[in-house]
Amino acid sequence: MQDEGKIYLTKEGKDQLQTELKELEGPRRLEIAARLKSAIEMGDLSENADYHKAKEDQGFLEGKILEINHTLHHAIIVKENSNGQDGVSVGCKVTVKEDGLPAETYYLVGSKEADPAQNKISHVSPIGNALLKKQVGDTVKIETPGGDFELKIISID
Repeated sequence: MQDEGKIYLTKEGKDQLQTELKELEGPRRLEIAARLKSAIEMGDLSENADYHKAKEDQGFLEGKILEINHTLHHAIIVKENSNGQDGVSVGCKVTVKEDGLPAETYYLVGSKEADPAQNKISHVSPIGNALLKKQVGDTVKIETPGGDFELKIISID
């Protein structure tokens, strides 16, 4: 699962992207089209800030739609691993402990779903990559730009 060219998504991540895509292709696209129409009706487009802003927003919107479509089309949907028999993989929740600190649980996801604030870490991040294929009881060395540290795997769900 360390192949950086592949896109991994959990079912939850896929569902979230599909919901976002519906919003972007529906209401958001219509809203920008209405803004463009209104700006065009004002006349001289060369000095119309509303028109230029709407065109810029349209470009960003269409780029985001293309990106989500690409991700959904090429994604490998991973199943949540409930037993950890094969070690840590994308879709696992891994509880780890660093000496002197409380245990933390991370949800290992693909890079498109990573959200460190919610303890969702990418399989290509320093911690995620080091945990891949490891077993309960293993101690892994994490190498980061801020320094190296070790984590012991307490459980895999």
